[in-house]
Amino acid sequence: MNILTMTNLTFREAWRKKIFWLALVLGIAFLILFGIGFHFIFQEIMQHSRNGVGGPAAMKILRNEVGGVFLILGLFAVNFLIVMMSALISVDSISGEISSHTIQTIASKPIRRWEIVVGKLLGQTIMLIVYVVFMAGGLTLEVYLMTSYLPPNILAGLSLMILEGLVVFSITALGGTYFSTLANGVLVFMLYGIAFAGSWVEQIGAALESETAIQVGIIASLIMPSEALWRMASDLMQPVLVKKAAFPLINLFSRPSAAMIVYAGIYMAGFIAFALRQFNRRDL
Repeated sequence: MNILTMTNLTFREAWRKKIFWLALVLGIAFLILFGIGFHFIFQEIMQHSRNGVGGPAAMKILRNEVGGVFLILGLFAVNFLIVMMSALISVDSISGEISSHTIQTIASKPIRRWEIVVGKLLGQTIMLIVYVVFMAGGLTLEVYLMTSYLPPNILAGLSLMILEGLVVFSITALGGTYFSTLANGVLVFMLYGIAFAGSWVEQIGAALESETAIQVGIIASLIMPSEALWRMASDLMQPVLVKKAAFPLINLFSRPSAAMIVYAGIYMAGFIAFALRQFNRRDL
């Protein structure tokens, strides 16, 4: 019951700070912009292809491949927004209340400290799921209405994107028990930057058959598995023909192992466990 109370307080905090609602409003703006842009680009592509592509079957394949490419590109941007939103709604959750001494009022109630952390994480997780379904689902719906294309393995792909957000929550939870809000934000964004840069180093290294570059990318994924999870999600949702083509932004020259999902789960659980331990020991 105490956990549900903390979950409710987390929702109220997000409402008061307007971070989640601002993310939704900007998300709607992104979906509108993407929908308008994709509509005109798609119509232009199909108009120029009608004379060069023979038969309804070939046109259907073209529609699917164009829809698949633009959907993955759109989800690439949505994935970045998910990581940013996850960091922004959670970075101040613990450290901010400690610095403002608000946490003392909560901790003085008949509630265990671990229930405070778990309740906050549960509330953040619910908001994350709503945001992922809204953004990725809205993008998929736009592409479907224009092309009748639905990506393969969409539930598995969205689950991996949600897991990516949960990894961010686990980092901010631990960072919030050690650092100030600003330092906690720097920590999570720097880790994400390492993962992002390492991902591209690994892909370029795989394309050039550089074993050293591939190992650098793998190490970066172990430090922060966010980009590895996104690459797995995008790979699952790509059309077959797109996987065989050489699209620099979406084609994977090095595919993460399924073991990365297990590692990400252990990574997340470990950070949360240390966050609970540190929060229980910290003098408030």
